Formats: sequence, C-alpha cells, structure tokens
Amino acid sequence: MLEARLQHASTLKKLLDAVKELVTDANFECNETGIALQAMDTSHISLVTLLLRSSGFEHYRCDRNSSLGISLASLGKILKCASNEDVLTLRAGENADVLTLVFEAPDSERCSEFEMKLMDIDSEHLGIPDSNYDVVVKMSSVEFQRICRDMITIECAKDSVRFMTEGDIGSGYITLKPGMSIDDSEDTSTTIELQQACSLTFSLKYLSNFTKATPLSKTVTLSMSNEYPLLVEYKVNEIGFIRYYLAPKMNEAE
Repeated sequence: MLEARLQHASTLKKLLDAVKELVTDANFECNETGIALQAMDTSHISLVTLLLRSSGFEHYRCDRNSSLGISLASLGKILKCASNEDVLTLRAGENADVLTLVFEAPDSERCSEFEMKLMDIDSEHLGIPDSNYDVVVKMSSVEFQRICRDMITIECAKDSVRFMTEGDIGSGYITLKPGMSIDDSEDTSTTIELQQACSLTFSLKYLSNFTKATPLSKTVTLSMSNEYPLLVEYKVNEIGFIRYYLAPKMNEAE
C-alpha cells in the first residue's frame, strides 16, 4: 500500500514539466524513504534523476517497495484537472495496476479523484558514483535559464564563470563573478568552488530542457569536471531534488 499526500499539487506539476521533454514513460520507485525516478532521455544522451523524500510529504506510507510505471503524458493530462493549491494524494494498492490521484481544494469541499493505468516498463537502474568535481557553481536559476537560450560553452576560473556561444552571425559571452545576483539577494548570488579551471561545451538543446526545472528552485548548482558528465541540480523546497547529467561535446563534429 502506497499513500502519499503533497500539500500543493503544483509541486508535482512543476516536476513533470521539468522532465516531460526528456522522458515519455518512467518507473517511479517507492519505498519507505520516499519516491525516486531515474531515466535516460529518449536519445540516451542525458540522464535525469529525482527524489521526493518521505519527510517532505504531509503524510507518507509505503508498506513495501514498489515500482509504478507511469506515462508522463497521461499524468500530465490528469494534473491539468488540479489547481496549484489543491492537496494531492497518491494511492496505489499492493500489486495494483492503477494509480489513484485525489485532488482536494483546501478552502472548499471540492474533491476530484482519478485512476490512471500503470505500465510495465523495462528499465535498467544505473549506478551513479560519487564524483569529485573540478568546479561547483551555484547561481540564480532564472539567470541560468536566460543564458541557456544562447550559450553552450561554460568556462570556469577561480574568480568567474563564463558562458559563451559562437555561430554564423557572430559570438558572445556572459561573465558572472562571485557575489553577483540578478535580484540583489544573497540566496541567488553566484558562488564558485574551484579545484582547477575547466572549459566544456554542451548541447544547447539539453541545457535548455534542463531549465524547465527553474520554477522549482531559486538557485541551480552546476558541477563540472573533465572526467565526469555535467551535473545540473535543482533543490525542490525541503522535499528533495531533481538532477540532470549531460556529457560534454568532445568536438564540433559531434
């Protein structure tokens, strides 16, 4: 038996928006510690993981480990029936073939209930080792979203991080230094932890898709190294996180 209640349906809506361009179907792994997802994008170029800790739910019960195969398109259609402030409850019985979603308005007696058919999805869980990154940059997620509309090369030094692009019509760059913030808030100010300088180029298409998670967090953390894929992480309030992994482009021909 799984029963998980979120205070705001908007949390799941935002999470779905953050992954639906990359993943079509996915297994949500449920256990006593929370709900997790790990999936490759349809082109097998990037990896997305997310975690919703049990402690972040208003109520959470999971009697045994279970895997819920979900069509994200179907889930999205059902979530459109919920307002952002609705209390959302997820329920699934043991060996269930449906997931029940209940939306309750906090200030009225309105209550909606939907059943969604679950899928059998074959997926391989990938082990993600702990990595010692050369650079860890924390910055405003809104600024990162704006930059990723244009920039694809990230160059890091001790006193700055530079986002650069070059194309048929010319080239340009944006430089951010530690302490800079787009809204004069310490919460969104740029920080740089550097072991050694690096310069890496990434697919603009994937970086742009990652920024769909911007509504989930005021900040984003970029962890980079010449040895590992880029890690882009957004904290989800106090409940968990969503992480994206992307290998850099090795040369212009790729």
